[in-house]
Amino acid sequence: MMKKFNHEVDTYFNIEDAKIYYEIRGREDKPVLLFLHGGFGTIEDFNDITDSLSNEFTLVGVDSRGHGKSTLGSAQLTYEQIQKDVEQLLRHLKIDTLSIIGFSDGGIVTYRLAALSSLNIEKLVTVGAEWHVRSLESVKGIFAKITSESWKEKFPGSYNSYQRLNPEPDFELFTQRILSMWLDESPTGFPNEAVQHISCPMLFVRGENDHLVSEKSLTELSEIVSDSRFVNIPGAGHVVFQDEKEKFIKHLDEFL
Repeated sequence: MMKKFNHEVDTYFNIEDAKIYYEIRGREDKPVLLFLHGGFGTIEDFNDITDSLSNEFTLVGVDSRGHGKSTLGSAQLTYEQIQKDVEQLLRHLKIDTLSIIGFSDGGIVTYRLAALSSLNIEKLVTVGAEWHVRSLESVKGIFAKITSESWKEKFPGSYNSYQRLNPEPDFELFTQRILSMWLDESPTGFPNEAVQHISCPMLFVRGENDHLVSEKSLTELSEIVSDSRFVNIPGAGHVVFQDEKEKFIKHLDEFL
């Protein structure tokens, strides 16, 4: 039984002119747990926590459009588009009942799937994920300084992974598309007030030192979504499940 995502299989699903890459790990006789990663990331980002989950779940990891081994295609990169990609892939895999863990951009897509899709979602976990367009006001200045060159210089591992994995690498275009998605203030972006339609149990996790996601915002969200809990983990930054792995797994196990 494979416990980690490794990009060593060729499992693709075509959506128009994009190829969406996915892997299935864990035990296929168990409930489905879907992983949605963050911007510039891949499914391998979750490998710190898959060991503890692989005996209890069928793990499904998806490289978001343009990321990892998935191609970008000609459609605009938006949270709505990634949501639609995930819905089509799940239909292809004949999965309609599942739980989801979404990190950062993947968490925003997770909110959208819970609020705006017809999937039977049993439990949701988001990590470092904002939900309302007004959160952009505090990070626009940070995003405005990002270029493909600055990202490559600051996060060489992320860049090298992209160049190694992606079948159609164009890091300049990829960066432009991600920045456009991050700054999207239209209905194709954040779910905003639609989160009031989320009815399944939810766990929101934030690192105490996360400079991209505010404690106030997730406290407000936990008051809107009735069956939810909010955990603010001390000592962690944006990537909570790597910064404070044991604390994160403890909260995750209790919830799932």
